[in-house]
Amino acid sequence: MSFFQLGLRRAATHLSRASIACGPCFRQQLPASPPSRILKLLNPPRRYATTKSESPLEFMSNNVPKSAKPTPQTGSPTSGPKSSSFPETNDKAVGYWLLGSAVSVFGIVVFGGLTRLTESGLSITEWRPVTGSLPPMSDADWQSEFDKYRASPEYQLINPHMDLAEFKKIYFMEWAHRLWGRFIGLSFVIPTVYFIARRRVTPRMAATLVGISGLIAFQGFIGWWMVKSGLKDDLFAPGSHPRVSQYRLAAHLAAAFVCYSWMLLAGLGSLRTNRLVADPEAAAKRFATLKSPALNVLRRSVAGITVLIFATVVSGALVAGLDAGLIYNEFPKMGNGYAPPKAELFDKFYCRNEDGSDLWWRNMLENPSLVQLDHRILATTTFTAVVALFLFSRTGRMKAAMTPDVKKGVAGMMHLALMQVALGITTLMYMCPISLAAAHQAGALALLTGALVVGQRLRVPKSTAALVQKALSQPAKVRPDAMGAKVMKSIAEKK
Repeated sequence: MSFFQLGLRRAATHLSRASIACGPCFRQQLPASPPSRILKLLNPPRRYATTKSESPLEFMSNNVPKSAKPTPQTGSPTSGPKSSSFPETNDKAVGYWLLGSAVSVFGIVVFGGLTRLTESGLSITEWRPVTGSLPPMSDADWQSEFDKYRASPEYQLINPHMDLAEFKKIYFMEWAHRLWGRFIGLSFVIPTVYFIARRRVTPRMAATLVGISGLIAFQGFIGWWMVKSGLKDDLFAPGSHPRVSQYRLAAHLAAAFVCYSWMLLAGLGSLRTNRLVADPEAAAKRFATLKSPALNVLRRSVAGITVLIFATVVSGALVAGLDAGLIYNEFPKMGNGYAPPKAELFDKFYCRNEDGSDLWWRNMLENPSLVQLDHRILATTTFTAVVALFLFSRTGRMKAAMTPDVKKGVAGMMHLALMQVALGITTLMYMCPISLAAAHQAGALALLTGALVVGQRLRVPKSTAALVQKALSQPAKVRPDAMGAKVMKSIAEKK
């Protein structure tokens, strides 16, 4: 007798008589109940009988219903790791994060204007992306930074009587500006890596986030490249006011505006797509309205105004870089006429070629009188275009074709343009006080925001239209709608 048989006999002596029954009696005592799903799989009928080479577990895995298998988009039906494929729509958190990043860029643009207006931008003479995150921590460190600044042209020509206490004020302005830039970079790059690694964004959005991250890094390099131009005598005209190059200042400001616009459009587009896909019937009606031929002129006009606003911003950076706002402080005239004399506008003093071949473009970009006139012309043209667009949108045919949000957007552009013109004229007439000049720069970015929002509302992205069409082709019971999404979200939270 084996050890196993001996153990069974000893265990049987401890069982009650009620627990011992033969096979037929035991089946009679059990209540009649349908066989479970697992028992069906373990004891399949003859028509699904397993082969000799197929175990019961292999049979179960081969006969699990398709609805219980994980899908590439949703992963497992209950729990488990997410799929490695990218989704068709972005997570809502991505859109809100992009808008928050755009707000931060808006703030640093205004603060950068204050840094330039207070002449604080040249107080830090070195670029240390990592170690420069901390200000000087001791008196010896402060004295070292002050000695470096005293060797710069700005101190020697403008601030020879500045003491250490005054230097600390302008130093902290520039240090805060650079620290804010580092914060924007980290707060954008780290979430970008997370969202892409976790597959919370579409492939197109992933490429957009990588592109914006690269632009932020490039913007930091442009900022130092700009500051460097004000630290060397050979980079500005001999005997002139020590300042950064107006070309590099314009490039720095233009890159900031592009970065802001990119973030804004990406965030608005992501949230808009989610909202439209959640209600495909309403989205289809909206797309049909936006495809009206009457809106084509409005769409092209908004795009043209956006380009005009950006060109005016760049010309304004040239005005700031040359301090051209400190001359001809009246409006609409410039001196005795509406424009300075031709000899002043196209002066050979600004030419660098002996034959004068660079007379036109040098004066347009380096002559303060002509640079201010160019900015006035561009600003007046932009304002006239916005007013014309507003009046055109109130005509009968156009008014009937526009959606309510587009009407509000066009009216908002008109209000922003009026505010910006008032700020520009006031800033000029009061000889560029810091508060008005900073508000004027913020108004330019606000006006560009209004144009971008209207343009985005008039567009029908092909990818969004395809997702809406796909949602409409689904049965009504499984179609994603706003109420269904809320119910599913509440169920998931309870689980």
